[in-house]
Amino acid sequence: MPAVVTLVRHGETAWSAAGRHTGRTDIPLTEEGERKARKLRDRLAGQTFNRVFTSPLQRAAQTCALAGFGDRAVVDPDLLEWNYGDYEGRTTHEILTDHPGWLIFRDGCPHGEKAADVGARVDRVIARLRAVDDRAILFSSAHVLRVLTARWLGLPPSEGRLFALNTASVSVLSYEHDDRGEPVVALWNEV
Repeated sequence: MPAVVTLVRHGETAWSAAGRHTGRTDIPLTEEGERKARKLRDRLAGQTFNRVFTSPLQRAAQTCALAGFGDRAVVDPDLLEWNYGDYEGRTTHEILTDHPGWLIFRDGCPHGEKAADVGARVDRVIARLRAVDDRAILFSSAHVLRVLTARWLGLPPSEGRLFALNTASVSVLSYEHDDRGEPVVALWNEV
Protein backbone atom coordinates (compact mmCIF):
# COMPACT_ATOMS: atom_id res chain seq x y z
CA MET A 1 0.00 0.00 0.00
CA PRO A 2 1.41 3.46 -0.87
CA ALA A 3 2.36 5.88 1.88
CA VAL A 4 -0.21 7.48 4.16
CA VAL A 5 1.08 10.60 5.91
CA THR A 6 -0.58 12.21 8.92
CA LEU A 7 0.29 15.87 9.50
CA VAL A 8 -0.06 17.46 12.93
CA ARG A 9 0.32 21.18 13.44
CA HIS A 10 1.76 22.05 16.84
CA GLY A 11 -0.41 23.30 19.67
CA GLU A 12 -0.93 26.96 20.47
CA THR A 13 1.98 29.21 21.46
CA ALA A 14 1.78 32.77 22.75
CA TRP A 15 2.84 34.00 19.32
CA SER A 16 0.41 31.85 17.32
CA ALA A 17 -2.40 33.02 19.59
CA ALA A 18 -1.39 36.64 18.87
CA GLY A 19 -1.04 36.06 15.10
CA ARG A 20 2.72 36.69 15.15
CA HIS A 21 4.84 34.95 12.51
CA THR A 22 6.82 32.34 14.41
CA GLY A 23 9.47 30.83 12.21
CA ARG A 24 12.69 29.90 13.93
CA THR A 25 12.01 31.54 17.31
CA ASP A 26 11.86 28.53 19.61
CA ILE A 27 9.00 29.18 22.03
CA PRO A 28 7.00 26.66 24.07
CA LEU A 29 3.34 25.81 23.98
CA THR A 30 0.89 27.75 26.13
CA GLU A 31 -1.14 25.87 28.75
CA GLU A 32 -3.97 25.75 26.21
CA GLY A 33 -1.55 24.45 23.59
CA GLU A 34 -0.42 21.70 25.96
CA ARG A 35 -4.05 20.79 26.76
CA LYS A 36 -4.94 20.43 23.09
CA ALA A 37 -1.73 18.52 22.36
CA ARG A 38 -2.65 16.01 25.09
CA LYS A 39 -6.08 15.61 23.46
CA LEU A 40 -4.29 14.50 20.29
CA ARG A 41 -3.28 11.34 22.15
CA ASP A 42 -6.94 10.24 22.26
CA ARG A 43 -7.57 11.44 18.71
CA LEU A 44 -4.65 9.36 17.37
CA ALA A 45 -5.15 6.34 19.66
CA GLY A 46 -5.34 3.03 17.86
CA GLN A 47 -3.53 4.30 14.78
CA THR A 48 -0.25 2.66 13.88
CA PHE A 49 2.62 4.69 12.53
CA ASN A 50 5.80 3.10 11.25
CA ARG A 51 7.72 6.37 11.40
CA VAL A 52 7.40 9.54 13.47
CA PHE A 53 9.09 12.82 12.53
CA THR A 54 9.16 16.19 14.23
CA SER A 55 10.55 19.61 13.58
CA PRO A 56 13.44 20.41 15.91
CA LEU A 57 11.49 23.35 17.37
CA GLN A 58 10.12 22.76 20.86
CA ARG A 59 6.53 23.63 19.97
CA ALA A 60 6.41 20.68 17.54
CA ALA A 61 8.50 18.35 19.72
CA GLN A 62 6.31 19.14 22.76
CA THR A 63 3.16 18.45 20.75
CA CYS A 64 4.66 15.19 19.54
CA ALA A 65 5.57 14.13 23.09
CA LEU A 66 2.21 15.12 24.59
CA ALA A 67 0.43 13.24 21.79
CA GLY A 68 2.32 10.13 22.86
CA PHE A 69 4.98 9.83 20.16
CA GLY A 70 8.00 11.60 21.66
CA ASP A 71 9.91 8.42 22.44
CA ARG A 72 9.80 7.35 18.76
CA ALA A 73 10.28 10.72 17.08
CA VAL A 74 13.12 11.45 14.69
CA VAL A 75 14.03 15.13 14.42
CA ASP A 76 13.98 16.30 10.80
CA PRO A 77 15.49 19.76 10.17
CA ASP A 78 13.64 19.93 6.84
CA LEU A 79 10.42 20.24 8.88
CA LEU A 80 11.50 23.59 10.37
CA GLU A 81 8.94 26.33 9.91
CA TRP A 82 9.38 28.96 7.18
CA ASN A 83 12.26 31.32 7.93
CA TYR A 84 10.45 34.66 8.19
CA GLY A 85 13.66 36.71 8.27
CA ASP A 86 12.83 40.37 8.92
CA TYR A 87 9.17 39.47 9.50
CA GLU A 88 9.86 37.13 12.44
CA GLY A 89 7.58 38.00 15.34
CA ARG A 90 5.48 40.46 13.33
CA THR A 91 1.78 40.12 12.56
CA THR A 92 0.46 40.18 9.00
CA HIS A 93 -1.29 43.48 9.81
CA GLU A 94 2.03 45.05 10.86
CA ILE A 95 3.76 43.79 7.73
CA LEU A 96 0.96 45.07 5.48
CA THR A 97 1.24 48.51 7.08
CA ASP A 98 4.83 48.72 5.82
CA HIS A 99 4.39 46.62 2.66
CA PRO A 100 0.81 46.89 1.31
CA GLY A 101 -0.26 43.90 -0.73
CA TRP A 102 2.36 41.54 0.72
CA LEU A 103 1.55 37.84 0.46
CA ILE A 104 3.97 35.38 2.03
CA PHE A 105 3.35 32.66 -0.54
CA ARG A 106 4.07 35.06 -3.41
CA ASP A 107 6.63 37.45 -1.90
CA GLY A 108 8.47 35.47 0.76
CA CYS A 109 10.34 37.30 3.51
CA PRO A 110 13.34 39.65 3.30
CA HIS A 111 16.42 37.94 4.74
CA GLY A 112 14.32 34.78 5.07
CA GLU A 113 12.82 32.20 2.75
CA LYS A 114 10.60 32.28 -0.31
CA ALA A 115 8.02 29.59 -1.07
CA ALA A 116 10.47 27.87 -3.44
CA ASP A 117 13.03 27.56 -0.62
CA VAL A 118 10.47 25.88 1.65
CA GLY A 119 9.36 23.77 -1.31
CA ALA A 120 12.90 22.44 -1.80
CA ARG A 121 13.02 21.35 1.85
CA VAL A 122 9.64 19.63 1.81
CA ASP A 123 10.44 17.93 -1.49
CA ARG A 124 13.24 16.14 0.38
CA VAL A 125 10.77 15.13 3.11
CA ILE A 126 8.30 13.82 0.52
CA ALA A 127 11.04 11.86 -1.26
CA ARG A 128 11.95 10.16 2.03
CA LEU A 129 8.28 9.43 2.77
CA ARG A 130 7.63 7.97 -0.67
CA ALA A 131 10.81 5.85 -0.60
CA VAL A 132 9.09 3.58 1.95
CA ASP A 133 5.43 2.70 1.60
CA ASP A 134 4.23 2.90 5.16
CA ARG A 135 2.35 5.09 7.61
CA ALA A 136 4.19 8.15 8.89
CA ILE A 137 3.21 11.04 11.15
CA LEU A 138 4.82 14.49 11.01
CA PHE A 139 4.70 17.20 13.70
CA SER A 140 5.52 20.70 12.52
CA SER A 141 4.20 24.21 11.88
CA ALA A 142 1.49 25.64 9.65
CA HIS A 143 3.28 27.20 6.70
CA VAL A 144 5.75 24.36 6.16
CA LEU A 145 2.94 21.79 6.32
CA ARG A 146 0.87 23.85 3.89
CA VAL A 147 3.74 23.91 1.39
CA LEU A 148 4.32 20.19 1.95
CA THR A 149 0.68 19.54 1.11
CA ALA A 150 0.91 21.56 -2.10
CA ARG A 151 4.03 19.67 -3.15
CA TRP A 152 2.45 16.30 -2.22
CA LEU A 153 -0.28 17.13 -4.72
CA GLY A 154 2.23 18.20 -7.38
CA LEU A 155 1.33 21.89 -7.04
CA PRO A 156 3.84 24.76 -6.90
CA PRO A 157 4.98 25.64 -3.34
CA SER A 158 3.07 28.94 -3.57
CA GLU A 159 -0.20 27.00 -3.66
CA GLY A 160 0.27 26.20 0.02
CA ARG A 161 -1.75 29.41 0.37
CA LEU A 162 -4.87 27.31 -0.30
CA PHE A 163 -4.58 25.14 2.83
CA ALA A 164 -5.32 26.90 6.14
CA LEU A 165 -4.33 25.03 9.32
CA ASN A 166 -5.42 25.50 12.92
CA THR A 167 -3.19 24.71 15.87
CA ALA A 168 -3.31 21.11 17.13
CA SER A 169 -5.01 20.00 13.93
CA VAL A 170 -4.72 16.66 12.15
CA SER A 171 -4.59 16.21 8.37
CA VAL A 172 -3.92 13.15 6.21
CA LEU A 173 -2.25 12.86 2.82
CA SER A 174 -2.66 9.67 0.82
CA TYR A 175 -3.48 8.34 -2.64
CA GLU A 176 -6.76 7.72 -4.41
CA HIS A 177 -7.13 4.02 -5.28
CA ASP A 178 -3.71 3.36 -3.70
CA ASP A 179 -2.22 4.81 -6.88
CA ARG A 180 0.91 6.98 -6.52
CA GLY A 181 -0.23 8.86 -9.61
CA GLU A 182 -3.26 10.14 -7.69
CA PRO A 183 -2.08 11.93 -4.54
CA VAL A 184 -4.95 13.34 -2.46
CA VAL A 185 -5.82 15.11 0.75
CA ALA A 186 -7.79 12.47 2.65
CA LEU A 187 -8.50 14.64 5.71
CA TRP A 188 -7.82 18.32 6.36
CA ASN A 189 -7.53 20.53 9.44
CA GLU A 190 -9.49 18.35 11.84
CA VAL A 191 -9.49 19.77 15.37
